Amino acid sequence: MTRKQDDSGWTEPVPTALLVLADGTVLEGFGLGATGHAVGEVCFNTAMTGYEEILTDPSYAGQIITFTFPHIGNVGTNEEDIETVNLAATSGVRGVVLHSAITEPSNYRATRHLDAWLKARGIVGLAGIDTRALTSMIREKGMPNAVIAHAPDGKFDLDALKQEARAWPGLVGMDLVPMVTTAQRYTWDETPWEWGKGYGRANDAKYNVVAIDYGVKRNILRLLAANGCKVTVVPATTAADDILAMQPDGVFLSNGPGDPAETGKYAVPVIQKIIDSGTPTFGICLGHQMLGLAVGAKTVKMHQGHHGANHPVKDLTTGKVEITSMNHGFAVDRGTLPKDAEETHVSLFDGSNAGISLKGKPVFSVQYHPEASPGPRDSRYLFERFVGMMKERKHA
Repeated sequence: MTRKQDDSGWTEPVPTALLVLADGTVLEGFGLGATGHAVGEVCFNTAMTGYEEILTDPSYAGQIITFTFPHIGNVGTNEEDIETVNLAATSGVRGVVLHSAITEPSNYRATRHLDAWLKARGIVGLAGIDTRALTSMIREKGMPNAVIAHAPDGKFDLDALKQEARAWPGLVGMDLVPMVTTAQRYTWDETPWEWGKGYGRANDAKYNVVAIDYGVKRNILRLLAANGCKVTVVPATTAADDILAMQPDGVFLSNGPGDPAETGKYAVPVIQKIIDSGTPTFGICLGHQMLGLAVGAKTVKMHQGHHGANHPVKDLTTGKVEITSMNHGFAVDRGTLPKDAEETHVSLFDGSNAGISLKGKPVFSVQYHPEASPGPRDSRYLFERFVGMMKERKHA
């Protein structure tokens, strides 16, 4: 914070960053990262690690993240852990709220301080507030719309910031996929990171997979490649006929941001045609929600959402419980699932739907992120299941 001095010589800190909620609540702290202001929906994330991956996850477009873990930034940042593929796109996340000041990096992989990294990516940050209180408020009242602002001189037009927070329409009805999807088709062959080796390259691809990019994360593509898939990533608006003309062994529906019902206006007809073709199909997160819409279910806005790396999910097909990573503010309404859709996974936090499959068809999806490693690898079997479906169809 900057300081101001009165006639007696005493100084007091002046806030250099604000979080202004739509209800008029103002939280004061000190700024970090980019200067300026940004508007979005405030959510909390309970993960203790992986902040760089979280802050580059395209699914967070339109949101301001507050971390419940107080010490964020202590291992610095690097150029290897970025999850967004489309580096030309603007940063998806609108801002970040921390409890404690960022310490100097203390990790051999670090190449940059988190503060400098946030500046470079244009992400407005704020630290020094009671994030537990903010989290409790979100649990009670839901995810608020807000403006996060950073001005090194501590001068803000508070009335204008309050008006901007009130006027922002929120994520319901908002299609944010165009912000994060790729502009052109590309292939992917990078495999997961290994100790002492870094990232590898796939050279034994057996299955041709088309991934529809609604905001895909790098590690999803890496795990597809590691499981023998030649991956071709296509823009979110690619027509079904163009996808099927590529003769895919399987189609992957990626994660992404925004309201699935809005994105579904152009995505659902494509997904329906792919399902009707008999092509094995696997969806994650937004891909899961739009698969639900494609089979006739509905999606709903959640009260506080699921954001973190410690979410227990039960696989109803095996009875096993997985510790998963989640990031979603919308969910498939299980009460609207048609008879030919089977619920395969449920959240043990609130009982919400976390997975579906179609009876008699090689089609399934999950709400959580099996490419992340909180379990650490409880959910990797889903990629193997997808490959198994492609293998069965290819050799039928």
